[in-house]
Amino acid sequence: MSKVKVSAFSVSLDGFGAGPLQDRDNPLGVRGLELHSWFFKTAVFQKMHNAGEGSQGVDNDFAVRSFENVGAWILGRNMFGPVRGAWEDDSWKGWWGDEPPYHVPVFVLTHYARELLPMKGGTTFYFVTGGIEAALKQAKNAAGGRDVRIGGGVSTIRQYLTAGQIDEMHLAFSPVLLGDGENFFAGIHLPRLGFTPVETVAGEGATHVVLRKS
Repeated sequence: MSKVKVSAFSVSLDGFGAGPLQDRDNPLGVRGLELHSWFFKTAVFQKMHNAGEGSQGVDNDFAVRSFENVGAWILGRNMFGPVRGAWEDDSWKGWWGDEPPYHVPVFVLTHYARELLPMKGGTTFYFVTGGIEAALKQAKNAAGGRDVRIGGGVSTIRQYLTAGQIDEMHLAFSPVLLGDGENFFAGIHLPRLGFTPVETVAGEGATHVVLRKS
């Protein structure tokens, strides 16, 4: 059965999913990259960037799982790029170079229309101005029965959570204290939303918790 899920989303021990002051130099906020150090070391990430073999183990197993059965992604605009306001032109094509790591349709939430953007490797970015429900409907249609992965950032995931649209979340708790940034849990009542922890596994660089809606 198709699911709407969050996978391999890194959170600090004090509950932040991104650091403060996001910009082109700090796309995940100041110190935000520290949250993802567990992922950067894995064989999945290294292969994705042609950077060597990378590590095996629990962290890599969860990284592998995060890409399984994904037929479409949804991203907030900040996850696509640092450009604010109306698109001045089509020169910004994302953080990932000519071949993004998605290889399926990706739906980007934005207030400003832009033509679809086909990239190498099967990724096509669609820019959705109709809000989270419109993006999810398009993503489910594009996924063809496979899962839709909500890739972030924090604000986007929180919107889908409060709308009751997420079925499962895999959060990777990194041993990092940020002290500031985008708080993932503030005002979110996960038990009331129906979530229960179903799996907790200590990895090499993070503790992996899977929560599922009952």
